[in-house]
Amino acid sequence: MTSPPRAARFATFLTFGLNGFGLGMWLVHLPNVERDVDIPHSVLGLLLLVLGGSALVGMQVVGPLVDKIGPRRLVPAAAAAFGLSLTVPGWLTSWWALGLIMIVMGFANGALDVAMNAHAVVVERGYPRPIMAAFHAVWSIGGAFAALIGSVVLGSGVPTGITLTAVGLFVAALSLVAGRFTIDADHHKAEETVVTPAKPAPKGLVWILGFLALALMLSEGVANDWATLELKGILNASAGEAPLGYGAFAVAMTVGRFATDRVAARIGATRIVRYGAAIAAIGLTVVVFSPWIWLALVGYALFGIGLAGGVPQLFTAAGNLDHRSAGALMARVVGLGYVGLLAGPAVIGGLTRFMPLNAAFFVPIVLCVLTVVFASALNPRKDDELVDQRPMRNV
Repeated sequence: MTSPPRAARFATFLTFGLNGFGLGMWLVHLPNVERDVDIPHSVLGLLLLVLGGSALVGMQVVGPLVDKIGPRRLVPAAAAAFGLSLTVPGWLTSWWALGLIMIVMGFANGALDVAMNAHAVVVERGYPRPIMAAFHAVWSIGGAFAALIGSVVLGSGVPTGITLTAVGLFVAALSLVAGRFTIDADHHKAEETVVTPAKPAPKGLVWILGFLALALMLSEGVANDWATLELKGILNASAGEAPLGYGAFAVAMTVGRFATDRVAARIGATRIVRYGAAIAAIGLTVVVFSPWIWLALVGYALFGIGLAGGVPQLFTAAGNLDHRSAGALMARVVGLGYVGLLAGPAVIGGLTRFMPLNAAFFVPIVLCVLTVVFASALNPRKDDELVDQRPMRNV
């Protein structure tokens, strides 16, 4: 017997939050792991590339599996595997062992990324309004909790192995509990009203969605990794002021994601992506030309608000292009977005050899402008037609 949509929605919130929390705790303990294994930054950087590559493989492997066996089984399995992988790094003392577990961790996290987003699309189909962006907001909240709890644990001197083991077991156990309430794509079939059969999506459309995801997630990665350095290096911000750029961006993005679903229900997903990318481009342009720290913080906040809703809408669009191959299509879009997230910091870093950091920010600005131009490809049909195809029920 399939679980009711509200239970499935809660399970999806929990899974996103646990993933954000687990990744956050891993990241804040990464310097300790590097110290314990006794490796230089260069080796850690290579291991992180291995983790990223393994995540991409996990995404592409699990995408078709979602279509074959459904997200109901894959979400808890991938989440539990990710949690269990966190229990190992804190005890290691050799780089090769760390590399092996990072391959496992990356694969599990990539698999979970596709599976839980595919499940979120399935859950959203059972609601008369968009709800995808809120799931991504909870992921951000999980990361914020990890930063707060991680700072307390690190300040208290708790051994890294104990902390990450406890976190990993916590994530794995709650993921299995949440998995009892996940659903498959056929859950809503009996409750759907008459739906006009969807025309096959153009073959190139998924790649356009993937490019848009790459553009927006590359821009997000630039803010994550370079906002603090930009304020410090360009505007001479103090050690206390410099982190405020990323803080303004992250808070604005999280708040924006909680608001996105209601706005999308009114104006449609296409406009969310188009107007959001325009706001993001304006915000980062303010950062580039700002002579004052306070104005740059305003720009970073606008950048975060603008990027808040775009990626969730792209993932939803990919999952709804063809219900029979939703997992594989989503894997392509999520994978390309992940490439952008990984490549963004490296691209900007390379450009800083030839130009100031704020000038290099024109790369994400141009990508946001291109997103404005190509946002119409998000949905080849009208947004209100998609809303009409949702199951009509009171929840």
